[in-house]
Amino acid sequence: MEVTNKYIAIRSHIDGAPRESDFELKTEALSVSNEPGCNDVVVKTIYVSIDPYQINRMKKFSSSQKTSTFAVAITPGQAIDAFGVGRVVASGHPGFEKDDLVAGLISWGEYSIVRGGNMLNKLDSMGFPLSYHVGILGFSGLTAYGGFFHICNPKKGEKVFVSAASGSVGNLVGQYAKLFGCYVVGCAGSQKKVELLKEKLGFDDAFNYKEETDLKSTLKRYFPEGIDIYFDNVGAEMLEAAVANMNIYGRVAVCGVISEYTDTKKRAAPDMVDVVYKRIKIHGFLAGDLMNLYADFFSTTTDYLRTGKIQVIEDISHGLENVPSAFIGLFCGDNVGKKIVKVTDDYN
Repeated sequence: MEVTNKYIAIRSHIDGAPRESDFELKTEALSVSNEPGCNDVVVKTIYVSIDPYQINRMKKFSSSQKTSTFAVAITPGQAIDAFGVGRVVASGHPGFEKDDLVAGLISWGEYSIVRGGNMLNKLDSMGFPLSYHVGILGFSGLTAYGGFFHICNPKKGEKVFVSAASGSVGNLVGQYAKLFGCYVVGCAGSQKKVELLKEKLGFDDAFNYKEETDLKSTLKRYFPEGIDIYFDNVGAEMLEAAVANMNIYGRVAVCGVISEYTDTKKRAAPDMVDVVYKRIKIHGFLAGDLMNLYADFFSTTTDYLRTGKIQVIEDISHGLENVPSAFIGLFCGDNVGKKIVKVTDDYN
């Protein structure tokens, strides 16, 4: 059996802000049956994750491409692998059967051939929407949970600052921190997002960074007694301002530096005297570092979901052809919460 597979590829390497013209919708013939002895799995995509780190894979060169198997360079013209949820349509692997729901590394395409079933797991929805398993119960949730509890090592009552706080990871960090008993302030790029943080997600306070001309003074105003924990999703001037306002033994979890991904002129330059004399810990990390925490994360988060203690913020686009615009929107501040594209409704 053969199907026509459509997928999204880049036309050439992208070394600045992504544009629609950088992407193309390609078509290929794909076999959905397996030869005897083959243990590949063919998956039809339902939901696919849209994540800013992918831009570093699309560059001609990024140091990230040499440091993680999840961040290897993307070749122009080829399908782009990404985390998602799908349905098995053919399998030569003993661990997967036709019609199984699965989560794992698939692609920005209608179908994916997963060699040897690698990085693929059967999915029990547990009564939650399938999209949750791409976001809050997927790597975004694990990143927020592990980054906050493992990297930041919080104590109840500590003062926490979260940048890009309405994004896929930031909104969850703030909610975990509040549930743990911390004082939490977030920043976002619009008044609507600020209101979301305070009114729906329970942040103690929030501000629109685009309306502030002096970030160091702004953070001093919101944290008159200093910052204990900074969860960084932005980098550049925001990191500098946070370090300037941190307390002794402050911790910085560097999850992402989205402001630096598409602007080579932006680079964080925190005052290293502050870092030394305040004994500030700055720790970069990847979601893959946190897999040993997955069981705790999943148990805690599903309990919060069932008891209504945590809110799910999703931003879902529809149709494979809208993957490029969804991705580009990440760098324009268009998304609120976890950005996902629903590729197909056909999963019954």
